[in-house]
Amino acid sequence: MSVAQTYRILISNDDGIESPLISTLKTEISKLPNVEVVISAPAENQSGSSQSTNSGPLEVEKIFKGDQFLGYAVSGKPADAVRFGIRVLGKEKPFDLVISGINRGSNVGNVSHLSGTIGAAMEGLYHGIPAIAVSQESRGVNTEATSRFIAQLVAKYQKDGAPKGIMLSINIPAGELKGIAVRAMGGAYLDMGNYELKSETDNKMVYNQKIGFVQSKNNQTDTFAYQAGYVTITPLKFDWTAFELIESITNWDLKLEKE
Repeated sequence: MSVAQTYRILISNDDGIESPLISTLKTEISKLPNVEVVISAPAENQSGSSQSTNSGPLEVEKIFKGDQFLGYAVSGKPADAVRFGIRVLGKEKPFDLVISGINRGSNVGNVSHLSGTIGAAMEGLYHGIPAIAVSQESRGVNTEATSRFIAQLVAKYQKDGAPKGIMLSINIPAGELKGIAVRAMGGAYLDMGNYELKSETDNKMVYNQKIGFVQSKNNQTDTFAYQAGYVTITPLKFDWTAFELIESITNWDLKLEKE
């Protein structure tokens, strides 16, 4: 009789290891058979850090919840925590999947490029490991239900294999859920381009950034579906290349000047 191989999962986030949402996610995922879950997450909140990295030394601390070991707190960005997890904690026994989340607040549309939650998952792809990023509305969402939904995905990956080179971005809205919508990333629900002068002295000016909310009008996007009450699933790739422009740029007849 063959013994099922343990499926190793690295969990991280950008809200920091003290976020109760990451603990809930670990609890639910750990209920799956033949699964090992390891947390490597930032020591502090690193929201909005995308896939940025710290260049200095990393301090790593073991964190306990009561008398139970929770995971490793890394003094860096979300991508640093994932990289440490893959290169150090997964050196002898590689991970099969990276999960980033559960994030407080959605990561649909163009704001995804700024997200540390997305950045942590993309770091998994950078190292050749399939990934899932999961975010939910800040209030009015059942975190246990979100975690069970992700566990459903993990079970499918464990059974059938994960799509190579793909990260799934999952977003859970508040309130009564209308269903599941698989959509392309698009639109923006935040307007972050407004600045208000707060004070000015000589050569120094201080501006407050005013963030507004925008209603999406493109029904083909994840932002529209999310705002309409759907759980959104968006498959994302690491490669941002605009392939349709490669031939055009090649024909621009650009020259290198000789010294």
